[in-house]
Amino acid sequence: MKVYNVIGIMSGTSLDGLDICYCTFSISSHQQWHYEIKNADTISFPPSIKTKLSQSITFNGLELALFHNEFGNYIGQAVNNFIIHHKLNKTNIDAIASHGHTVFHQPENKLTLQIGNGANISSITQLPVVCDFRTGDMSLGGQGAPLVPIGDQLLFSEYDHCLNLGGIANISFQTQHRIAFDICPVNIVLNKLANSIGHEFDNKGEMAKSGSINTSLLKKLNALDYYKTSYPKSLGIEWIEQTVFPILASYNIAIEHKLNTFIEHISIQIANHLTDGSTTLITGGGAYNSFLIERIKTNSNSKIILPEKHIIDFKEALIFAFLGVLRIRQETNVLTSVTGASANNIGGCIYQSL
Repeated sequence: MKVYNVIGIMSGTSLDGLDICYCTFSISSHQQWHYEIKNADTISFPPSIKTKLSQSITFNGLELALFHNEFGNYIGQAVNNFIIHHKLNKTNIDAIASHGHTVFHQPENKLTLQIGNGANISSITQLPVVCDFRTGDMSLGGQGAPLVPIGDQLLFSEYDHCLNLGGIANISFQTQHRIAFDICPVNIVLNKLANSIGHEFDNKGEMAKSGSINTSLLKKLNALDYYKTSYPKSLGIEWIEQTVFPILASYNIAIEHKLNTFIEHISIQIANHLTDGSTTLITGGGAYNSFLIERIKTNSNSKIILPEKHIIDFKEALIFAFLGVLRIRQETNVLTSVTGASANNIGGCIYQSL
């Protein structure tokens, strides 16, 4: 049985921090994959890095190129610190697989950009680095997203739906082929609303629960054109800033009411894609929003499953580590049934010091 030891790195759009996950993967003679999370941490971003990440969409070319290198250096040093802290033996680590941080995602323009230079990560850690998972798929006409579904298919196949509640909600499920797409914004919007009244986030959805639904706002949100389009489809921060934030800003109501209404909007959009009697695995930071989970349960007839904390927090980092393994093995890690590309493909560039 071949065993791979890989560090997965994820920086999400909600800016919660850098997820670092040391995992082992093995494949049996029957081609069944198994995984184990050995160590995992979320590293809070230093204020200077977090500010630059939040503003990077406005940077000029030179500023963005410089920050691409700076963020790669930051990731590389964070991985070195992680290895020291957990007393890992570098000689046993096969690779680092880094998603990077998405600045632009515009499938209609065949454009996506994840910063955090993989060459810098490799030179600092002296380990092979797999990164830039999305651009190859886009060159084949795909959305370049979502990427996690291959991991859902091979590592979490016991669930009917895999639902991630991060900055954006995305879902994955099996029909004749694996299907996946972004459903709607989640923490990008909820955190921004909480930030506007001095809170980093709405703990357990308590502020939202104290508010009430504004039916006019809810109707306007649910009527957005994106929800009428069929998959493959994906969302980026640009669409949210241009479409969702202006709608919310046009309503002069308390933040608690906006939070309550947006959570109802999220739960309705999610429930639209959960089949009756199914099982739904929920991961990502939104899994800790008790009020949101309550509303999803109310609006759907699916059995909602919240796994152990390590899976909630690090499933995406785990799967990016797995995508790195598939890239090293030169096996498909991006599915045309998910992205709409002209063919299944092998995403990821490899940087390696000799």
